[in-house]
Amino acid sequence: MCAALAAAFVLPLPAQAGEDPGLAAIRAEIARMKQDYEARLAALEQRLQDAQAAAAQAQNAAQQAASAPAAPPPPAAPAAANAFNPAISLVLGGTFNDLQRDPATWHLGGFMPPAGEVGPGPRSFALGESELTLAANIDPLFSGQLTFALGAENEVSVEEAFLQTRALASGVNLRAGRFLSRLGYLNSQHAHAWDFVDAPLAYQAFFGGQYKPDGVQLTWLAPTDTYVELGAELGNGSGFPGTDRNKNGAGAGVLFAHVGGDLGDSGSWRAGLSYLRTRAADRAFDEETGVASFSGRSRLWVADAIYKWAPNGNPTQRNFKLQGEYFRRRETGSLALADSAGGYAGTQTGWYAQAVYQFMPTWRAGLRYDRLDSGTPALGLDPALFPTLARYQPARASAMLDWSPSEFSRLRLQFARDRARRGAADNQLYLQYIMSLGTHAAHAF
Repeated sequence: MCAALAAAFVLPLPAQAGEDPGLAAIRAEIARMKQDYEARLAALEQRLQDAQAAAAQAQNAAQQAASAPAAPPPPAAPAAANAFNPAISLVLGGTFNDLQRDPATWHLGGFMPPAGEVGPGPRSFALGESELTLAANIDPLFSGQLTFALGAENEVSVEEAFLQTRALASGVNLRAGRFLSRLGYLNSQHAHAWDFVDAPLAYQAFFGGQYKPDGVQLTWLAPTDTYVELGAELGNGSGFPGTDRNKNGAGAGVLFAHVGGDLGDSGSWRAGLSYLRTRAADRAFDEETGVASFSGRSRLWVADAIYKWAPNGNPTQRNFKLQGEYFRRRETGSLALADSAGGYAGTQTGWYAQAVYQFMPTWRAGLRYDRLDSGTPALGLDPALFPTLARYQPARASAMLDWSPSEFSRLRLQFARDRARRGAADNQLYLQYIMSLGTHAAHAF
């Protein structure tokens, strides 16, 4: 049968008269298969010819493109207008204050009145302190930041202006200029990052608001699983509780140590201990009997701790923060009033504790309690000349509720019952707004 099929494609197979119908059918089928085979061969030959022609055309086109002159490259996209400019951020703040007592009569009983941003602020509508910050990497070795404080009385001051290293080895970092000291916990944060409208009483009594030295800061971060940071600062000592003494060299020094870590998947903590040593020369304050001044040494210890909780480390829905600091200051030297002068030695303490709970997205509530103890100073002059320094224990309780529709805006309602004055409580109600514009760095832990 196979031989017959092969012969059929070569030799014609004429039909024979009287041939068996079965053989005739086979011959017809062989003829049809031969026709199909020839048609398929013709189609394949045509496809081969078409493919060869297309390849030749492509080769000719490539040779022509290679011999033609190269087209000029497209122009580079122009650089952004601010490609070499620093990141700029602006924080706007303001309050409406309803104060039961005249804020002009506010004072911390038992303490030498500090210089700086202290007290409950003015009544009615008040423009808060706005902050304008410019920050950028200078080169692979240094970065810099400048923050202006824009006050409600149309005054402009330098809040921070520093450079810091970016590539020192072994976890060492150096900062130079004016900066918020790492003394304590809250001091290194800008006011818009606080959880309450105002600073704790201890910050007002011991720092006059915040401690911002002009000097250098050296920190070292240990290469351990547990967070360990050690640091030291040297400054000119002109900030409260010190004064400008027209002296070469460092006028104040700060040492600090911080440790921290995680507690499971949902909790984290940090604790710290700080020490400040500085001197004051004729640090003046208003006494009921005249203008007095203190000259001598001031030493301050600060212990701080904070705990944060969020379910599985995700704070977007719920989170909780517990924070507190304890202060102990020892000052020794002399007091002067009019033409009289005598020795002075006093120890003051203070502390605050606060808790803030985000109970649902964008909404938080918080409580804070402040307390100070002025102690009983040892005076070389008649104590009757210094009624302000008679022992007293200022205290304050605050509650707040805030709403943050985004990370750039916040509205806050706060009520405080303030007993900073002797024998007179002050009910204080605040409504505050904080709005952030532009690029803003993340806040520290």
